[in-house]
Amino acid sequence: MAATPLSSCSELTPRADLKPDRVGLDTLAPGESALVCGLTGDGPIERRLLDLGLLPGTRVLALRRAPLGDPIEYELRGYRLCLRRSEARRVCVEREAAGACADAPR
Repeated sequence: MAATPLSSCSELTPRADLKPDRVGLDTLAPGESALVCGLTGDGPIERRLLDLGLLPGTRVLALRRAPLGDPIEYELRGYRLCLRRSEARRVCVEREAAGACADAPR
């Protein structure tokens, strides 16, 4: 399934069951969780992000940031992933309520 390229997170259609709070993955604070909505752009970096499991509907938990803010560590699909801020900015997410990912399957 190919991802549709977007120029920004605001191009995504809101889901009725979630708040329309769409932001880039890089804006999540440690401890915040979100659902992936899609990716911006259409190139090798976006393809690699899809290959790493950042597919629409995937739950992502922000774990921690490096001391200077880059990279950022996330947990998704049972593993941990570190992304540069510039890469995480390409992933559009919808924030979830605090702790929503803790009990949800990944």
